[in-house]
Amino acid sequence: MIRIGVIGFGYWGPNILRNFSSLESVEVKYVCDLDEGALKRAQRAYPGVGLTTRSRDITSAANIDAVAIITPVGTHYELARQALENGKHVFVEKPFTYTADEAKRLIDIAEKKSLRIMIDHTFLFTGAVRKIKQLINDEGALGDLYYFDSTRVNLGLFQHDVNVVWDLAPHDLSIMDYLIKERPTAVIATGEAHFNHSLEDVAYITMYFPNKLIAHINVNWLSPVKVRTTLIGGARKMLVWNDLDVDEKIRIYDKGVEVNNCESMYDLLVSYRSGDIWVPKVEKIDALRLEAECFRDCIMNGMKPINDGHAGLRIVEMLQAANKSLKNKGEMVYL
Repeated sequence: MIRIGVIGFGYWGPNILRNFSSLESVEVKYVCDLDEGALKRAQRAYPGVGLTTRSRDITSAANIDAVAIITPVGTHYELARQALENGKHVFVEKPFTYTADEAKRLIDIAEKKSLRIMIDHTFLFTGAVRKIKQLINDEGALGDLYYFDSTRVNLGLFQHDVNVVWDLAPHDLSIMDYLIKERPTAVIATGEAHFNHSLEDVAYITMYFPNKLIAHINVNWLSPVKVRTTLIGGARKMLVWNDLDVDEKIRIYDKGVEVNNCESMYDLLVSYRSGDIWVPKVEKIDALRLEAECFRDCIMNGMKPINDGHAGLRIVEMLQAANKSLKNKGEMVYL
């Protein structure tokens, strides 16, 4: 039996608590939140769960095996450090930490104590991302990749402690990191803060990879419409993932460009290929439940999760670089 304590019962905490509570071989022992109203809501939904406003009641509890940290990113390091040093596995809401140095220190503690760290990169467990991973890496259906272009925009929710890059981009960066084997070498980011001089609400991130692969991510709190679309272009085929489409989330286009002569720019002969459109079947699964099951299994069987501390560190490094470029009006920052 894995005994879990949940710290944070705000927007996302109830979802984490619901999924862990539904698993076999898992018992949620405590919920912690500074808001008494949040604790009352937790008590109504889960009468048998212990309640506290003090995080140390969970991070140092002898009857707790793992701690789920669902709090603002600025608190992640200290809460995770306390939990790990007291021998607890940790499940941490994205992004992992606010600095790469903090992430490295937590990874070091976990490895010394043989503890598991899992970062809540929920999208990696969706049927769509799992299918895209299969198409790109297992089957090579797209061929060599040319670009990864993602748009994640909506009206709100404005955050008070981080900008739109730290709030929304971790989703796309974690997906990109999972799907693409190569690591980016540099980043450029531009954006603007329209309502808070220190927190950008619109941003554009460009990541440069070896072999001319390029990635672009658009994140925006000021869009009149909600868009969750990713385009991935390859030498053989091109893919469009619309996460808001219920029935046809992924479409594969047999379209591309073929070059017949490139001895000089004047001799360049380009032809365009336009073939069929294929809609692969995407498994409909509860991604958060699957992620919770993976965390349980990794603890019980000593397995390494795909979204471990090292994966979380890579995302934090990209976020830090993007934020530095953003503050310097699009300066190129090398990773």
